[in-house]
Amino acid sequence: MYVGALECDVLLGDVRSLKQKRSAVRPLLAELRRFEVAAAEAGHQDLYRRALIGVSCVSAEAGHVRTLLERCERLVAARPELDMLSARIRVFGPDDDN
Repeated sequence: MYVGALECDVLLGDVRSLKQKRSAVRPLLAELRRFEVAAAEAGHQDLYRRALIGVSCVSAEAGHVRTLLERCERLVAARPELDMLSARIRVFGPDDDN
């Protein structure tokens, strides 16, 4: 079993309140979940223009995990209303120590 995690630190465009931020982040999370992954805002909840988007998935194959998370990363990067500041993919497998 392989578990993958993607962290995307993003800068939101013309956002002036936490309410506007939620209305920008919520559709992105819904779109990510169509890939059958878990997705959530995982950080920067108190900042208007920043969001840390966390995505995770589980598969029997490491290659499938990486491919799926790379697709999610491209989807986030392609959104015109935000700028990707950084992205990090990690894959954990049966040979990894706790």
